[in-house]
Amino acid sequence: MIKRLARCVREYKKDSILTPVFVAVEVLLEVLIPFTMASLIDKGIDRGDMNYILKLGVLLAVMAMLSLLFGALSGRAAARASAGFAKNLRHDMYHHVQDFSFSNIDKYSTAGIVTRLTTDVSNLQQAYQMIIRIAVRCPLMLAFSLLMTVRISPRLSLIFLCVIPVLGVGLYVIIRHAHPIFERVFKTYDKLNAVVQENLLGIRVVKSFVREEHEKEKFGAVSQSIYSDFSRAEKTLAFNMPLMQFCVYACMLLISWFGARMVVGAEITTGELTSLFNYTMQILMSLMMLSMVLVMITMARASAERIGELLDERSDLQNCDSPVMSVPDGSVRFDHVSFSYKGDGGKLCLRDVDLDIKSGETVGILGGTGTSKTTLVQLIPRLYDATQGSVMVGGVNVRDYDLETLRNEVAMVLQKNTLFSGTIKENLRWGNESASDEELVRVCRLAQADGFVRELPNGYDTYIEQGGTNVSGGQKQRLCIARALLKKPKILILDDSTSAVDTRTDALIRKAFREEIPDTTKFIIAQRVSSVQDADHIIVMEGGRVAAFGSHEELLKNNAIYREVYESQTRGGDEDGKTA
Repeated sequence: MIKRLARCVREYKKDSILTPVFVAVEVLLEVLIPFTMASLIDKGIDRGDMNYILKLGVLLAVMAMLSLLFGALSGRAAARASAGFAKNLRHDMYHHVQDFSFSNIDKYSTAGIVTRLTTDVSNLQQAYQMIIRIAVRCPLMLAFSLLMTVRISPRLSLIFLCVIPVLGVGLYVIIRHAHPIFERVFKTYDKLNAVVQENLLGIRVVKSFVREEHEKEKFGAVSQSIYSDFSRAEKTLAFNMPLMQFCVYACMLLISWFGARMVVGAEITTGELTSLFNYTMQILMSLMMLSMVLVMITMARASAERIGELLDERSDLQNCDSPVMSVPDGSVRFDHVSFSYKGDGGKLCLRDVDLDIKSGETVGILGGTGTSKTTLVQLIPRLYDATQGSVMVGGVNVRDYDLETLRNEVAMVLQKNTLFSGTIKENLRWGNESASDEELVRVCRLAQADGFVRELPNGYDTYIEQGGTNVSGGQKQRLCIARALLKKPKILILDDSTSAVDTRTDALIRKAFREEIPDTTKFIIAQRVSSVQDADHIIVMEGGRVAAFGSHEELLKNNAIYREVYESQTRGGDEDGKTA
């Protein structure tokens, strides 16, 4: 895990190396200052030698300024290195997630991935800065200061050797109890993000059903859980400060007691005792800072494990060794395909689907809710892999295609369409970045979107809010159809994507498809029989199986399910007309 995270340092290696170097020089200067002070007291002040005092005074001032300079340089380099490390880490995670299959994303959840990209990365950024600066400074300061205390008085330095193990054992116990709590807290953060995301995305539903209080209670419960865990962790970590203070005061008292007796006995000088007090503070402050670093690392360790888990995750969908780089045509063959979302063949959503669709044909798909209509078409662009059997596009198994090549030739328009913040032109050009304005107008006319777009204040330059909240459901669907057509795909999949438009507009869109893109294979999932009755073939789905396959006339004669749906919809329309 450490090696994997270390690869994210990359171009910030120089700053990461310079930081400890600057810190080492700063520490060396700080350690020499008390030693110089002792000499100034013993040889300058006690003897009244003003020249010596002036000389060492200037030297101390220079050392202090240099220490300040190297401290500032180390801080600057550490800030740049840690911010760069976090930037690269976010970059690697985000780009890695882009290669995930739907099943990988389902495994971690959207909220869990967002938490890792934000909270967990921030924790690692702080920890990294402390590691390359404070975690280097503290051991160096501790070692140099101990060395100087041994040089001044080996007997007094034994005090520190007695205190350090006590502090070490105490810190180990604290960290051992705190780490599992932090692991639990960050998982709860995923739940909190999920609650907030769900609430904001569904705010219209929340308000229409007057469920604000319920949502507040749900948020409050998760927030309280985080509060409780953090409180428990902070209570555990709170023992760190009393332990440090006990060690500091114990050392100060012992050195004062034994040091004063040694000064009286002329074993050490007054200046050396003064420098010992300075070294005592340096040693104990180093230990205190080191304990803070260990606490931060404890928090960051849980985040590092979560990030490492995400970076080590491998997409279920990978290119083969020599992928096919072109799709010859839009023919589709389902060869005894079965599919399970778990991938183990246990609970199958699709069962033994065997279909042969020629290039350029229009195929309608009907079926009740939960009959796996969407699952069926998602296997074509290889959003999921078939559990059993194979899916062929252009006579080639979809597993043998380069993923990007295959998906560039398959355009999907979903029932729940997504528009991104930006102008209408920018949204349409998701289909083709280099498309001209004339091409944008052409596909919008095919999708029956040109009329309403021209009526907008800024036409095709109208700004779309995030999620397309400033356009209606039907307008959003037509823009998404236009965006898909701009790809000029060999296969076009409409997943109930005309449900929000009226029947006349639906008919005009289908007419445009027949006339303008006759060579494109079209799959149309619909709830209305009128949307698919003029298709070359209609698939009737039931219980994850193909219950029937044929033309509108054939199914009316031979399939009871299709005939029942057709009659209920046409009879319903007649009754509505009589009532009107």
